[in-house]
Amino acid sequence: MKEKETRDDQELLTKSRKTAFTYEQPESTASIDMVREAATQFGYKRQGEYTLKDYYMFPDDQRMELIDGVFYDMSAPYTTHQIASAEIWRQLAEFIREEGGSCRAMIAPVDVQLDCDDRTMVEPDVLVLCDKEKLNKRCIYGAPDFVIEVLSDSTARKDTTIKLWKYLGAGVREYWIVDLQQERVIVHDKTGRDCRTSIYGMNQPVPVQIFGGKCLIRFEEICEEVRAILV
Repeated sequence: MKEKETRDDQELLTKSRKTAFTYEQPESTASIDMVREAATQFGYKRQGEYTLKDYYMFPDDQRMELIDGVFYDMSAPYTTHQIASAEIWRQLAEFIREEGGSCRAMIAPVDVQLDCDDRTMVEPDVLVLCDKEKLNKRCIYGAPDFVIEVLSDSTARKDTTIKLWKYLGAGVREYWIVDLQQERVIVHDKTGRDCRTSIYGMNQPVPVQIFGGKCLIRFEEICEEVRAILV
């Protein structure tokens, strides 16, 4: 049943494009630059065979993601990435607090056991969780309501392909891809019957659809800081 729902989601995503901007789903994880063979202590397994038991054997200071049994190395993010993530999280948290909402905004590092199985554990840059029954001491068990990934050179292809399909298929209601280099935000909105994709420039507020568009994330100051660093 889950495979059928995922295919339906992908068809809806394709049919409901608002713009000419498209992604290509990879034919295999081998095409992703950041796929690497796991540490030597797991050498008896192949990519695609790893589980959470292997994931928890890594030291805490070695950041990894596990997606469908494949390990992905997560290098330390750039300062510009952290500036954007922190500011987006701040604006979300302030809106929730001011509105007296029950949702919670969280920022990486936080583990998300996305599919509720032992083959996937991801670490979104920013997320919003409204069902606190999914929150336990170790991780979030299930799909958050809202996920944001800030693109970096090492994660861009994974964030725009594998993670796109994983998030939408798992039940994430809204997924943003923040592209600092192009100064744009790609929004995948599944809060309605169809999945809609929109692109916003960072010179305008971007509405958060899980909050009915009342929460607006502003990127002007983020862009100014990023430009100053990159000059």
